[in-house]
Amino acid sequence: MYLKSLEGGKMMGKPVLNRWWVLVGALMIQVSLGAVYIYSVFKPALKERFPHWSDTDLALPSQLVLACFAFSMPFFGRLQDRFGPRLVAMIGGVLLGLGLISASFASSLTHFVLSYAVIGGIGIGAAYVCPIATCVKWFPDMRGVITGLAVAGFGAGALVFTPVARHLIATQGVMPTFLYLGVIFLTTVLLGAQVMVNPPPGYTPGKGAVKSTASPSDVPSLTLQQAVRTWKFWLLWFTYFTGCTAGLMIIMNSMNIWQSFAVGAVEQTPIAHTTFAAILAQGATAVIVVSILNAVGRVAWGKVSDLLGRRTALCLMFLFAGVVMLSLHFLRSYPQFLVGVACIGFCFGGFLAVYPAVTADLFGTRHIGAIYGAMFSAYGAGGLLGPWLAPRLMQVVERVPYEVLERGNNIAVRTFEVGSYTPAFAVSGILCLISAALMLGLRVTAPAPGAGGEETAPALVQTGDQKVPTAR
Repeated sequence: MYLKSLEGGKMMGKPVLNRWWVLVGALMIQVSLGAVYIYSVFKPALKERFPHWSDTDLALPSQLVLACFAFSMPFFGRLQDRFGPRLVAMIGGVLLGLGLISASFASSLTHFVLSYAVIGGIGIGAAYVCPIATCVKWFPDMRGVITGLAVAGFGAGALVFTPVARHLIATQGVMPTFLYLGVIFLTTVLLGAQVMVNPPPGYTPGKGAVKSTASPSDVPSLTLQQAVRTWKFWLLWFTYFTGCTAGLMIIMNSMNIWQSFAVGAVEQTPIAHTTFAAILAQGATAVIVVSILNAVGRVAWGKVSDLLGRRTALCLMFLFAGVVMLSLHFLRSYPQFLVGVACIGFCFGGFLAVYPAVTADLFGTRHIGAIYGAMFSAYGAGGLLGPWLAPRLMQVVERVPYEVLERGNNIAVRTFEVGSYTPAFAVSGILCLISAALMLGLRVTAPAPGAGGEETAPALVQTGDQKVPTAR
């Protein structure tokens, strides 16, 4: 695990940790944390276990776990800057594991929400920031693609653990499944945390490292207090918020949107139960496709940002996402719909990969945990607005009867409300285009000197497309 300077990096000839083990540990942690996206797998079984829980009750844990995840990150980001990523990642793994284990014994909604959503969500927030903050320090020469790989693990968590959870629910029951998953996540996060260590002072990548064209090599580090006093921080926060709003709106509502498109196109009513079941299956496939492109986009856009620069990559992502969002209303056939939502998932994954990298480019890596933790609150705000925006702005245009096959092979007729999501698409698409325009004014450089706080950035000189620090 430890190699000499030419392989692990340069540190006065002393052996240092092979940085690729850091990436392996990051992926172990992120895949486990990414299972937060599989909550919908539990909902049918939870409904059977607790029939008195309403649909709103069942949705509450998924909303709160994302909010607790996002809004706890600034606190744990500061902790990992102070005490190191290994300790904080271990705390996160313990909280996540204990939260799910406690949830397995829940007999009330309050107990379940406090365990799964609050304790588990805070655990995710604690552990999530550590791999990102650690990787950007070990891989300054390929920051975009490495953060892309790290967060791709989070996006792939749903793909890895969805079949695991389904098997456990079918064979063991829904509540024991939370117990088993809690033990699994506790173990994998603790193991991955063991290589979450910062590089030694003076570390530089070893022989053969390729210098990224996207970021300065020696950006002076700002504190969180200094960073939030700059307009660049708030420009990044707003644009990150708009990108997460668009992405999470589609991820959390793609099945409902497709049902409205498909049900509205069926001429014969009531819709046969076999036809309606096929529509549901297509919607589920769309969710999987979005998840896959979400993970792929994290690596692909991270690499693009290394090659073309962060500003160019972000402008392209927002422009692409904005055009697709404004076009979704017209993508009515199933192949067209799949392409449309896959493109949004692809861009959303890119946002989650590039923003950690551009945050490090602009503000340095010394306090990256605290600064990106604060930046990530934009994801939390987008997670609250995006999934809510689609149903809130949805306009019911038709009520269509359809058949469902109940227990005992009895056929019942229910009503589906076909909605128009055009207003939600328009709002989100316009916000993305505004963000693309705002990104044109961004220069990926260190902030100007005199930002206040404990540290002051050196003077900057122009070198090509970037500014780099120079002696005053």
